Amino acid sequence: MAKTAVGNREDALDILQDTMYKLAEKYSTRQATEWPALFYTILQSRIRDWYRRETVRNRFRVWFGNEEGKDNVDGFDRFENSTVQSPEDALQNGRLMAELEIAVRHLPLRQQQAFMLRVFEEFNVKDTATIMGCSEGSVKTHYSRAVSSLRDKLGGDYS
Repeated sequence: MAKTAVGNREDALDILQDTMYKLAEKYSTRQATEWPALFYTILQSRIRDWYRRETVRNRFRVWFGNEEGKDNVDGFDRFENSTVQSPEDALQNGRLMAELEIAVRHLPLRQQQAFMLRVFEEFNVKDTATIMGCSEGSVKTHYSRAVSSLRDKLGGDYS
């Protein structure tokens, strides 16, 4: 989720490490059943913080003409290793996941969060609302808009 949100593996790992540290530091005495929601709440907060910092950094990059903020990740680093039955299936699944990842990355942040929490992390609407710090109605709206946007962008293979 963090990698999709920030588009950079190293930044995503830093965000995850900070999230895990904060969870252990602040909430280790809580019940283990509360940890997943707390973890994702902290993660979403760290992702928003990253976006704020990037906005400030990009202002300075524009002024000084520095283009370091561009994503220089090798295309092969974007694909996760997975065990698939045939090379054709692996190629097709890799292509579809790459397209989906790119499309999700272009969604507004709140839609990204709602989509990732509901689809990939399989949280229900109530838990997603708690994690995102918004109402259940907002989660439903963000998720619905994300799905609609993804269907429009990706078409046939995803409808």
